[in-house]
Amino acid sequence: MQLIAITGSIGCGKTTLAKIVKGLGYTVFDIDGWVRRIYFQKDFIKVIAESFPGTVSNGQVNKRMIRDIVFSDHEKLAYLEGLIHPFLKETLKQVIRRNAGCRDLFFIDIALLFEMGWDKYCDFIIVADVDYEIQKQRVMKRDKVSADDFDKINNVQMDNKKKIELADIVINTNKPKNLLRSELIKIIERLEAADGQRNCF
Repeated sequence: MQLIAITGSIGCGKTTLAKIVKGLGYTVFDIDGWVRRIYFQKDFIKVIAESFPGTVSNGQVNKRMIRDIVFSDHEKLAYLEGLIHPFLKETLKQVIRRNAGCRDLFFIDIALLFEMGWDKYCDFIIVADVDYEIQKQRVMKRDKVSADDFDKINNVQMDNKKKIELADIVINTNKPKNLLRSELIKIIERLEAADGQRNCF
């Protein structure tokens, strides 16, 4: 098994790269999807209701309210991460154990790879990058947030320049998807050549 990380700061295009890789037929684990699963667990919802009053209504967590709270208070952000990260780490370990005997490539789509220390589990790291202003406009348009809100979200993540220094390869995502696809195919071909033929799903 080779575990390949696709990472990058918010709005840098990591999810676009992950979708292209998935479209090529590879397994891509969406870490944000794992997080979404947690928000449906009754025990977790109960803790959130107690720790963040007013953010739970009719058994559902208002994630936008949670985001506004934690991105303005680093202590509360650290507390929330302390609830979520152990679950994510255990899920990742299960994935690694389950596929340890495979010679396939597996990908994870993860924003906080370095912040969570998960780079140690990965064989290869792809960092998505883009000009700061493009990144900012992408997030503001996609998430319908202000420039100030973007700065709050972006500032709690590791600077993408530092991520680039730790990457095995960097992909600038400010280009058409067909060019990104071609770039990824070349990278994957090199990875497969280094690890032999794919023989396990």
